[in-house]
Amino acid sequence: QVRLVESGGGLVQPGGSLRLSCAVSGSNFTYYNMDWYRQAPGKQRDLVATILHNNSTNYADSVKGRFTISRDNAKTNTVYLQMNSLKPEDTAVYYCHTEGLEAVDTYTDRFLELWGQGTLVTVSS
Repeated sequence: QVRLVESGGGLVQPGGSLRLSCAVSGSNFTYYNMDWYRQAPGKQRDLVATILHNNSTNYADSVKGRFTISRDNAKTNTVYLQMNSLKPEDTAVYYCHTEGLEAVDTYTDRFLELWGQGTLVTVSS
């Protein structure tokens, strides 16, 4: 079964850095996009960063210049979110998300949309 496995959250002081990881477990999956969303308490889930299969990226205005999404070239279905200059308002549960195709058999692909379990990032002194 294809699923997303996240790691890397925790507590960090303002101005500090964290790196989140997201790996697709299971083989035969090709993603169109992999994204990071975040949801602060009492707020909606918002898109933070996206990386497409061609490695193009996009960021929310609130994190531009501070966060970087990247792909592990050795592990094509693993992405990272490097978060620098963290602020208290970055505190949230961060979710990995992807959409892509799973090769069911030689002739059949099926579309999958997956969410990770979420990892808590707390920025506080």
